[in-house]
Amino acid sequence: MAGSTSMSGGGEEVRRQSMEESEVTGWVGWIVFAGTMMAILGVFHMFEGLIALFRHTQIVFPTSGLTVQVSYTQWGWLQLIAGALVFLAGLGLFTGRMWARTLAVVLVAISALVNFAWAGLYPVWSLTLLAIDFLVLYAVIAHGSEMKVAREV
Repeated sequence: MAGSTSMSGGGEEVRRQSMEESEVTGWVGWIVFAGTMMAILGVFHMFEGLIALFRHTQIVFPTSGLTVQVSYTQWGWLQLIAGALVFLAGLGLFTGRMWARTLAVVLVAISALVNFAWAGLYPVWSLTLLAIDFLVLYAVIAHGSEMKVAREV
């Protein structure tokens, strides 16, 4: 049915567009922005994880009074693994692959939840990051398939 035509009431042929066909819009630029930001942030998180593992005196992270108690080693490994996932998802967005879009949505949704949790302590920063998270989520969910179309053109 992709690319089929039908007769309209006036005798004109009207081209039907299937769900598989998609036009490239300006949102592809936002997907590139999202992929670039995720790749850069993934690298930063990996550096923070390495610093927490090997030079924890250089990082400011409270070890007491937290809802969930973690050590520098646990925090370092969490940052290292999460950073690698964010980096891979960011690079994967450039390919238009479904796994990258899915991973990006999951990771950005987690980021939005974390930023919402920190909103009481850092309101301006958290609200700024929440706005970016929601913009990235919209771009990836609504227009992520356009990246694949843009790559094929």
